[in-house]
Amino acid sequence: MNTACLFTISAPSGAGKTSLIKALLSKKPDTIVVSVSHSTRNKRPGEVDAVDYHFIDVGQFETMVENDEFVEYAKVFDNYYGTARESVESLLESGRHVILEIDWQGARQVKKAMPETIGIFILPPSRATLEQRLTDRATDDRNTIERRMLDADREMSHYHDAEYLVINEDFKQAIYDLECIIHSQGMTLTRQKDKNMALIDSIPEEMV
Repeated sequence: MNTACLFTISAPSGAGKTSLIKALLSKKPDTIVVSVSHSTRNKRPGEVDAVDYHFIDVGQFETMVENDEFVEYAKVFDNYYGTARESVESLLESGRHVILEIDWQGARQVKKAMPETIGIFILPPSRATLEQRLTDRATDDRNTIERRMLDADREMSHYHDAEYLVINEDFKQAIYDLECIIHSQGMTLTRQKDKNMALIDSIPEEMV
């Protein structure tokens, strides 16, 4: 029986979500995979179709929306982004745990479409730490950082939508925490019963 699970991982910008997911995938390449989203934006230099995104045009995307083919989608700066149900289900059927790297709004849509989804939210150890990380990037001016902090506050206010909370203070510990969460979901009573049906069937009914 397939014990693969679907996870959404959300976090404010600067919390280290992308780095954590990359590190997790490098440790568990055979058991964990990230679903590739669809997008209508133009492909950037170096990007590969079906690796970075499934690049499609607006007409194709809107047809998929009409056919209810997405578990979540959104329009961002005139471009559409979405996660196709078929992509997710195909990956789950392969036996691998599937991760969707997504914001709180997308995670909420996925949970509604696929109720068994497990939500994980990553937080920095403090707002001050988050602001310092954004500043240390040295890519944004002060006004941009303040705007990013406002966006981060908005994102963090939805941490309670998730089933699990990971605090990324120590990177290695945060990776370990993610591994534990993902592994534990494959060990639930329901999934283990389905996976080991022959053993379970051999056990007598509850005896007094």
